[in-house]
Amino acid sequence: MTAKEFELSNKLIFLMALAIGVIVADLYYLQPLLHQVSHDFSISSSKASLLITLVQVGYALGLAFVVPLGDIIPRRRLLVSIYVMAASLMAGAAMIHSFNLFAIMSLFIGLTSVGGQVIVPFAADFAKEAERSRVIAKVMSGLLLGILFSRTFSGLMAQALGWRSVYWIAAGLLLVIAVVLRFVLPEEVNRDHLQYHELLYDALSFIRTHHHLRRRAYFGFFMFATFSAVWTVLSFHLAIAPFNYSNATIGLFGLFGVAGVLAANLTGTQADKDRLNLTTRVSGLLMLASFAIFWFGRSQFIFLGIALILLDAGMQGMQISNQSIIYSLAPQKRSRINSIYMVSCFLGASAGSFLAGHLYQNYAWAGACVLGIFLTTAIVIPTIFWKAPKRFLSQVGEPLV
Repeated sequence: MTAKEFELSNKLIFLMALAIGVIVADLYYLQPLLHQVSHDFSISSSKASLLITLVQVGYALGLAFVVPLGDIIPRRRLLVSIYVMAASLMAGAAMIHSFNLFAIMSLFIGLTSVGGQVIVPFAADFAKEAERSRVIAKVMSGLLLGILFSRTFSGLMAQALGWRSVYWIAAGLLLVIAVVLRFVLPEEVNRDHLQYHELLYDALSFIRTHHHLRRRAYFGFFMFATFSAVWTVLSFHLAIAPFNYSNATIGLFGLFGVAGVLAANLTGTQADKDRLNLTTRVSGLLMLASFAIFWFGRSQFIFLGIALILLDAGMQGMQISNQSIIYSLAPQKRSRINSIYMVSCFLGASAGSFLAGHLYQNYAWAGACVLGIFLTTAIVIPTIFWKAPKRFLSQVGEPLV
């Protein structure tokens, strides 16, 4: 099947979403297991949280140096290679009993978890112009569900079979997806004849020439820092009094993120109606409100659940708004633009998990809440002054500098 014969049917959108969910889950399997991993390797909570930072740093490196290749290498070939390498690394991590080696492996797991960020601009390329935001929202639902069920799945599997079983099962799933992608995606021709260093330089030039990308990268940095800060320390908070929850119960907290899936699809519909400024502002306020509830309801199951719902809904609503804008900037260079944007996001995620780990070590849950309030305030204040361009989606192809 060639690119010209390729039609973005609902079945293909579903398969793309599934593939994204399977590989992005590699970034989050570890979060509900940190307390068990810290016990297994006999390390402190702050040192265990460093593993999350390393995964996210690896992901940022992959976004910077691997994702842009989607603009010059046929993406089916690139994706199959990424999924096979990711499967090999997950299997390797399952066999390691040295913390230092496991930490290095975590960095490379993050590096190879970028397959979803190659698929999203792929789907955007084949979507009809009037439906692009909704198509992005649908494939992003796979990412959200991957995040959502990764935590629940890892908690349940760790409870039943040990935390290493999570890595073995993930490796098998990645190999299956690699085979599926080989047969369902079209074989593209090389699109741009650039040297690798020219590709990276061109990607960096977008930061200077597109102020909409700079703004959305700013939102992405603080949004992911906020999200990562909460999920990095949540398992520690839930594993001690007054909760004393098991791995399985901690993993089930991921199900509160279903609100993010609903928010993403709603935002996609609103984005196609050019209501990006409204969705950005509302999303920021939801995230800020979540930390007020995290603070006052820190010892109550129901309040923590409500706060997680608001946080995920706000984050995913803003993510779809951001991507709806950046994918309209330069249609032929979406992989490079997505790379710049997502590097900013996961640099934020790395910073959030690092700071949260250290603050939790010294100030417990209160420290994480104060950090979250600071980060979400940095999101909300600019939304008052930064406005999405009117009729933005109808201006595709116009210079936005």
